[in-house]
Amino acid sequence: MKQGQDIRSVTYDIRLLFPVLFLVGIGIVMVYSASSALALNRFGSDYYFLKKQASFALLGTMALVICRHFPYRYYRSLTYPLLLAAVASLTAIHISGLGYGAGGSMRWLRIGSLSFQPSEFARFALIVYLAYSMDKKREQLKQFSVGFVPHILVLAAFTGLIFLQPDFGSVVIFTTLTWIMLFVGGVRVRHLLSALILVLPLAYWLMVNAEYRLKRLLSFLDPWQYPSAEGYQVIHSMMAFGTGKLWGTGVGSGYQKLFYLPEPHTDFIFSVIGEELGLVGVAVILCLYGLILWRGMNIARHTQDPFGCFMAMGLTASITLQVCVNMGVALGLLPTKGLALPFLSYGGSSLLMNMAAIGILMNIDRTGTDPAEVQQADYATT
Repeated sequence: MKQGQDIRSVTYDIRLLFPVLFLVGIGIVMVYSASSALALNRFGSDYYFLKKQASFALLGTMALVICRHFPYRYYRSLTYPLLLAAVASLTAIHISGLGYGAGGSMRWLRIGSLSFQPSEFARFALIVYLAYSMDKKREQLKQFSVGFVPHILVLAAFTGLIFLQPDFGSVVIFTTLTWIMLFVGGVRVRHLLSALILVLPLAYWLMVNAEYRLKRLLSFLDPWQYPSAEGYQVIHSMMAFGTGKLWGTGVGSGYQKLFYLPEPHTDFIFSVIGEELGLVGVAVILCLYGLILWRGMNIARHTQDPFGCFMAMGLTASITLQVCVNMGVALGLLPTKGLALPFLSYGGSSLLMNMAAIGILMNIDRTGTDPAEVQQADYATT
């Protein structure tokens, strides 16, 4: 038994590691394919984004390894420092002069040549807080003042700061993620539904009172009425999927990435994949994400520690929601929102945080599914 535990402590869950590394590898290739013409035009080198994405992948792999060996139980004691750091970084975008924007949004912090998207870190901090709070209050979660109100106040603080950027897509992700975790944790459904009913009119008002958001909604309903404006991205995205057909045009042979799709290596990389790898490539990508979802939910289901269970479920739901929103936008099933596709899109913040999340899932699987390990970890962290 001791030998088996020692072997498990140094091995990696191949069922989780394989799809992640496969996606990262595909992402590096597709980022180069999608960005080479853009990089050559902007920076004079078609390898500009390729080299940066490969560097991000290396850092992400290091983050995965570190988080795989860092005991997840210690995040309990880091809950409030993580919350404060997340709020501080989201606030610093607006008041410190360190924030910079693109596409009309102020979403990044820049320190020297380094840049970071605080909302990626804030999402992780929110997951840790919800897991910690629901574990601590699990006997009182059905009480409105204990199981619902404190969590919604924290969510409101995060979404308020993110909405000022503005980043409506991340607001939707944060809100949906919180609702899922609270539902799984045992918060009364009537509390969640009542709050949702109250929030919907506010969401509608925010949508119709911002001209650009209203135009996005109208173009989502019928993008062909706005072919040169708000519907432009969706139209060219769907054209990319249509061109790809079953087998795709081949890596590097796509047409829509050539200054038709805006930023094809970030928000619309799934469209480039659909055009160049076809339905077969899209199906492979979906299967890889499906493996991550299946494995993450299995880890959450078998974890003996409630904190580890909630955390595993939150991390898995976070990755899955990002996938659903990005793919939904690319396929014209959701209004246009700027959101990275995990492990595939260009971007250091997204890749680093999502690979760290995979490392944490592996650590939860290693120590959280064994009652003896959980008891020993509880003793060590108290």
